[in-house]
Amino acid sequence: MNLQISHLRGLYLSGALTPTSLVTQLDAEIGEENSQNIWIRRLQLNEMLVYAQNLAGKNPADFPLYGIPFAIKDNIDLAGIPTTAACPEYAYIPEKSATVVQKLIDAGAIPVGKTNLDQFATGLVGTRSPYGAVNNSFDPDYISGGSSAGSAVAVALGLASFSLGTDTAGSGRVPAAFNNLVGHKPTCGLLSTQGVVPACRTLDCVSIFALSAQEAATVLESAQGFDAEDAYSRQVNITLNKPFANSFTFGVPAPSQLAFFNNTETPALFQQAIKQLEAIGGKAIEIDFAPFLETARLLYEGPWVAERYAAIQTFFEAKPDAIFPVTKQIISNATKFSAVDTYNAQYKLKALQRKAEAVWQDIDIMVTPTAGTIYKIAEVNADPVTCNSNLGYYTNFMNLLDLSATAVPTGFQANGLPFGITICAPAFKDKQLLELAEKLHEKNPKTLGATGIFLQKS
Repeated sequence: MNLQISHLRGLYLSGALTPTSLVTQLDAEIGEENSQNIWIRRLQLNEMLVYAQNLAGKNPADFPLYGIPFAIKDNIDLAGIPTTAACPEYAYIPEKSATVVQKLIDAGAIPVGKTNLDQFATGLVGTRSPYGAVNNSFDPDYISGGSSAGSAVAVALGLASFSLGTDTAGSGRVPAAFNNLVGHKPTCGLLSTQGVVPACRTLDCVSIFALSAQEAATVLESAQGFDAEDAYSRQVNITLNKPFANSFTFGVPAPSQLAFFNNTETPALFQQAIKQLEAIGGKAIEIDFAPFLETARLLYEGPWVAERYAAIQTFFEAKPDAIFPVTKQIISNATKFSAVDTYNAQYKLKALQRKAEAVWQDIDIMVTPTAGTIYKIAEVNADPVTCNSNLGYYTNFMNLLDLSATAVPTGFQANGLPFGITICAPAFKDKQLLELAEKLHEKNPKTLGATGIFLQKS
């Protein structure tokens, strides 16, 4: 099925398709198949039909996401459906949906199901779940990326038009890169986290996976908005919404600061992506990446891991054996940090933020690989911590430095696995990043996810 938002919208507006017929067809298409461990709880046909029938008699033109099917990471609440955070014993049934989910439903979108994740959103691999490792959409021997694993693969395989993930350390970008998707990590606070199981509450954000940047922007428009119920929600700073000019400057880490973890193909693919950026008006400037790398190390090596402990402390202490072994090992490290350690780390972060600010005096955006390499599931199982750490090399600093970021597909390795870059900028540059990502994505003919459908230039 072609589930591009633009395609479905055209059918709805012409009267050739109804939400009821769409979900009926989609339910049959997906069936009971879950060999790639995408779903924790897929909605049954009768459950999807409730949402579809609520749109009956309404004008598709009045709803920006009329009849558009979407998947939800299972640490985000959907009313009446269990939220597990990939831990069965933690599960609860929310009475109301997360604010961001409700906003999308109000815009006409139809939930398809709750997706698998690295338990408690702790990981970038997609293998840390009692519901099974999520397989990559191109090659099942490889990881999907995480923690928003099922959300990415559902979109890549054409089972949903878009999906929601979360992103604290890279969970909304790494799976996008590994499944040939656009993954947008919004400015923290731009999308409400009310109704989201926290990982690191001060750093969490809800992310968007889509087949194209234009469609991610469409979803973002409906999903964003200040939420008084979320203490970390922020008002949009409209003064920062000035578009990037046709000519723009982009920062690239010095060659000695780039890491590809023994992958022999991705360095050339990154250079190819830089040329693609230059072809749409960009000018490359070498930057010192050191403050960003030093900040990234704080996330798991510093006391921020204690936030993950705080988020589930009662459950962790009551049922430690219910927690996935690697996840338990990581979160257990929280207890070694003192209040003094936390303040010292905050002081260090403040100093690093000041250093990083200086970089933005010379550039409009910064460009890195989304991930330097990709691993097989067996490789991750053999060395879970090192592999995960390597995947966070280019992602872990983003929320600590209050940046917005978009992962964009830019090429493929010889084995058919996708490669992509991340463009990032200071907070509230979301719209501009997605506009630039659209130009970059259109530069060469691109297939969408693993669907085999080609991107149509706007």
